[in-house]
Amino acid sequence: MDALHAISTLLKADPLRWRLLGLVRDLRLPDAWIGAGFIRNAVWDHLHGRTGSELLSDVDVIWFDPARPDPETDRSYEAFLRAAEPNVSWSVKNQARMHERNGDQPYSSSIDAMRYWPETATALAAQRSMTDACYIAAPLGTDDLMNLVLRPTPHFARNRMKDYHKRTQAKGWTSIWPRLTLVTG
Repeated sequence: MDALHAISTLLKADPLRWRLLGLVRDLRLPDAWIGAGFIRNAVWDHLHGRTGSELLSDVDVIWFDPARPDPETDRSYEAFLRAAEPNVSWSVKNQARMHERNGDQPYSSSIDAMRYWPETATALAAQRSMTDACYIAAPLGTDDLMNLVLRPTPHFARNRMKDYHKRTQAKGWTSIWPRLTLVTG
């Protein structure tokens, strides 16, 4: 079984994650995905033999629409999602404006924006279709995620290694998932 199929199967088998993917799908936002720890944590828990992976952090919803860059639009979608699932810490961000905050060139899509995220194992997202298919976007591949490797993305390795080091220390992922290999340089 290839990695994308394995990740999709894992998400479909998790009732909470599958429901959350359905809530985001029902917003009908363009180029909308749930990414980052939503997938990474589920996979790393599975690879550590843990069942029933918890949501340890925000549920990061990304979407892309240059015509609606106002942060207030994101807040309205967060409010809708909080009303539908109040026990989840939702974070909704239109990637069409996030390059400004991050000091990058404009992104062309949600998937393009993921190339600029901090870690390769975090630069993944999932989307549930109207026909209940589960799509996985992995612009930097799945090898590091599936092999329990925590490595900076090429962008962070070139431009933001201090931020990467601070982030990996603050998150304490090697304590949560002790089989991780941390790439520090």
